[in-house]
Amino acid sequence: MDKEHIKGAAKKAEGSVKEAAGKMAGDKSLEMKGKADKAEGNIRNAAGDVKDAFKKK
Repeated sequence: MDKEHIKGAAKKAEGSVKEAAGKMAGDKSLEMKGKADKAEGNIRNAAGDVKDAFKKK
């Protein structure tokens, strides 16, 4: 696991917390920020996968 995978997992967890907090509080803005953070986490994980693929070659 490289830095991108770690950062991606952290960002996804942060996004999940924000999204849940936004849903509980009825705060659509916070909920959307959480979804955006989760999407960023997925992108970082994908970037980590690409890096891993290049390292194997």
